[in-house]
Amino acid sequence: MVQFYNLHPFGSQRVVPCKQEPAHFCCGQDVLFVASTAASCRVEVFAVREQGHCEALGSFATLGPVLRMAHSSAGDYLVTIEEKSKATFLRAYMNWRCMSAGSSRVCVRMVGHKMEESYSETLKEQMSVVEMPLSDPPLCISCCPVNGDLLVGCKNKLVMFCLKYRVINQNLTLLDFERSLILHIDNLIPAEVAFCARHIAITTELDVLILKLELVQQSAEQCAQRVSAPEKAVDGGPSTHPLQLELDEFIICQKPVELLGEESKLCEIPVTLESTELPTEDTKHFQVQYLLFRRFAPDQSPFGFCEETKLHSVQLLPIYQTAYEETENKRKLLSLFCFFSLPHVGYLYSVGKLVELISTYQYSEKSEQAVLTPQFLHVITSQNLQCFTVRCSAAAARGEHPYIDTTMKACPPVTLDVCTLRMQLFIGPRAICHFKNHIILLTKANTEDITERRKPTRRMLSRKADSIKSRKNSESEPGWNLYIINTVSTIQLYREMVDYSRTYENVRTESCIHLLSEAHLLVRAAIMDPHFLKSDEKEDLLRAFRESCAFLGDCYSRFDTKDYHLALPYYRMSGLSMTEVLKRLVSEDDEIQTYERGFIFYLTHSLNEDSSEELSKESGNKVLQIFYLTDPVQLPHILCSHSMRNICPLTAVKYLQKVEKMMPSVVLTLTKAFLALKMGDLTMYEHEMDSYKEAALACGFIGQPRLLQQRKEGIVIPTEFAVHLKEMQPGLLVAATVALYENHKIELEEADTFFKMLCNSSENTIPQLLVDFWEALLVVSSQEKILQELLLKLTSQYVWRISRRQLPETKPLKTTEDLINSCSHFGLIVPWVTSIMSVGCSSDKDYHEDISRLQSLLCGQSVNIASALPVLEPLTEADNVGLTIHVLCNTRLGKYEEAIDQLLRRCPDAAVFYAQHELKGDNQALWWNKLLPELCKRTRLTGNDCPVLISSLKAETLSIIAMELELRDFLSLLPEDGTAAFFLPHLLHCSQRKLLT
Repeated sequence: MVQFYNLHPFGSQRVVPCKQEPAHFCCGQDVLFVASTAASCRVEVFAVREQGHCEALGSFATLGPVLRMAHSSAGDYLVTIEEKSKATFLRAYMNWRCMSAGSSRVCVRMVGHKMEESYSETLKEQMSVVEMPLSDPPLCISCCPVNGDLLVGCKNKLVMFCLKYRVINQNLTLLDFERSLILHIDNLIPAEVAFCARHIAITTELDVLILKLELVQQSAEQCAQRVSAPEKAVDGGPSTHPLQLELDEFIICQKPVELLGEESKLCEIPVTLESTELPTEDTKHFQVQYLLFRRFAPDQSPFGFCEETKLHSVQLLPIYQTAYEETENKRKLLSLFCFFSLPHVGYLYSVGKLVELISTYQYSEKSEQAVLTPQFLHVITSQNLQCFTVRCSAAAARGEHPYIDTTMKACPPVTLDVCTLRMQLFIGPRAICHFKNHIILLTKANTEDITERRKPTRRMLSRKADSIKSRKNSESEPGWNLYIINTVSTIQLYREMVDYSRTYENVRTESCIHLLSEAHLLVRAAIMDPHFLKSDEKEDLLRAFRESCAFLGDCYSRFDTKDYHLALPYYRMSGLSMTEVLKRLVSEDDEIQTYERGFIFYLTHSLNEDSSEELSKESGNKVLQIFYLTDPVQLPHILCSHSMRNICPLTAVKYLQKVEKMMPSVVLTLTKAFLALKMGDLTMYEHEMDSYKEAALACGFIGQPRLLQQRKEGIVIPTEFAVHLKEMQPGLLVAATVALYENHKIELEEADTFFKMLCNSSENTIPQLLVDFWEALLVVSSQEKILQELLLKLTSQYVWRISRRQLPETKPLKTTEDLINSCSHFGLIVPWVTSIMSVGCSSDKDYHEDISRLQSLLCGQSVNIASALPVLEPLTEADNVGLTIHVLCNTRLGKYEEAIDQLLRRCPDAAVFYAQHELKGDNQALWWNKLLPELCKRTRLTGNDCPVLISSLKAETLSIIAMELELRDFLSLLPEDGTAAFFLPHLLHCSQRKLLT
């Protein structure tokens, strides 16, 4: 693997025309602030134009020499730590841009000072300096790039100031701060802090601590408690922190340690929060979450222990979600990264949902300072400006896209080796910062005693030894320069990386893939930049992104790599069609060309998907040849692809015949039959279909469903094979579709659409073949939800045909008797239903099959009658069919009295048949409580004109009651006006039964 690519990320450089030697500098939104050395207490401001052109905007005086400075893009203010009379002051400079318009007026005010409206009106046209007093001297500062809040590091504590927008009147809003939170951290002297999105990174000389402030809900009482002074987390005894332990001029160094996530609580550095806001309903209450703690031991260089070993350049870098037009102003923070560095090695951590070390950077020589950007890490050493690649966009992409690392999307891994893009020689680099596509670099060419610097000393572990040697009369030393180095555009560097990758294409495939991965990540990071939508390179970047995906797809297709499967997602992301990929990879005249696994993997998946792309005849035949040579087992499957519909079927059959001799299968036979249909060779078709039994053929379609159905834009469409089976072998078609459903190859709704399209039915018309499918599926399905859905569908269809006198357009595949014998959900039709139907009119005989199917379903125990009642409404009691259906429903619902009333009212002849079959067990009492009184009443009203009622009363009802009741109970049921001779035989039978018992 090549670790150093001598590319050219740095373009032109320009000198910043500073009047005094810079001591500190930082960048704003489009400006550069330069604080001069102690001789002149001023800050010069330069506007940075295109290509690094600098234009002086003016300058303003400071209270004293600037020790630290930072700019916040949110609020556009500059904050400084200044020194005067051996005291340090924290100041924020607001509205500093007015000085470029020629105004020299300055207003100095205290933080939180309530300004009168008449006084504040003058602040529109003058710079405002906000003094922020602290109980302890400020040591370091950091501004949150998300909301502009300020974090100040002092000894044993951090102070947070919230940026406030105070509305003075309709035309004036002023910026101010409110000291809102203090983090007390015992035995900690922060050297640097970084602050972003409530994440805090703190470094001492050899320790790193990363915290997160989490919002919590609290009551007013708890809020009052938090305002009070915090309790000390440790007792008042002597501190045992390792930084405080001294023995003469040596310290005791503990072992290096790294604690991630929850484990970082074990670092024994207590953090106590003190809220300084006045409690309100909107007061934010925080608690601390530990994310990372790391302790280092002093480095060891080739020349012995390094006297100046300590951490520097701590930085929190936010990465935002890729912008889209409709959400341009709603950028979401996606990931957060933390970088810090030792003199010879740098560390990059992800501190988002998961805290983990992403990359480690080894420097060729001792570093002075480093700055992290979404695309690069820039490091300055004593002689070089070095540019390293970073993995931030790779980590952020995995947080943004859930389908990364699948067949849908891909991204180079976070663990991709870092490499050096450039080592640019400079004389005496001292400080660096980054601004958009510019690097600001301070150099100073002074003589330095290299021998003295490298010579080991006895004081190599001394805390008292200052890490940076003081330079006397630095103001008067010549040779300093402040440069603005213009980094080349992303597109230009991307092109250089792609061109450079071709030098490794045939000799070092890993290096080629590595460089193309770097190019891809470079473009991806640019697309995730918040200013991407407004970039002049927007379209070029999107085009380069797709192109980089295509190049990576080519690599994983052409090279024999363990990650060959990545060819598929990269080609998908490139937007290339299959035809375009084939043109890139397949040589038309090369008969001995070999094909790697990545290319075959891509082709197999692409052809097995429901794509609307159709390959030409030549391309399709070439694909056939490729698979015959590399993976002949896949031939039957790819031939069923919609993309291969233009191939020559005769050529395909010849390939299949060769494969069949080696690996015969049902799917291969069905594919040959499918091709025979396309050629119109019915003899060949019949020969192939006769090779296996129908059950084996139905299961064969499971292996390749696309023989029967193709998907186009998510809709299932029948094939020519399915159309032919519908006409010639509908039973096989239904059986195959049932097998597909049972094996999760098709959904129930898709099957409905499939049969409707196959039979050219309208959306609201149910073809008989679909009804056959439902009935067949009812036999094999075991899921209760699906069973009820099928039963309801069939019930609805039977009712629709009966009520509309609509005959099925084709003969059903099974009779009612077949269904009763094969499916437990169809019950035997009870005798009293047959009795009622025997009296019906002859017109019902034409619809006998649908009527008997419906009655059989209701005679079974599976249909949920309550759900089916709305479907059965069209069938009224006006005819015998409706009568049987309603009586069956009442019986299933346990409404026996209503059922008897319906029968006595509409068909009294069947009442006794009904009672014999249904009135059993607990319901038998209805014989004498309901049926006997009703029969007697009706007989008395009609006299001898109703022989059916008389015979039912005499032969069935009285006989049953005489057998079941006691004599006294039997006598009480008989009507007082009855004829004794009529009831006497039954009374004798009842009394004799009593004597015998």
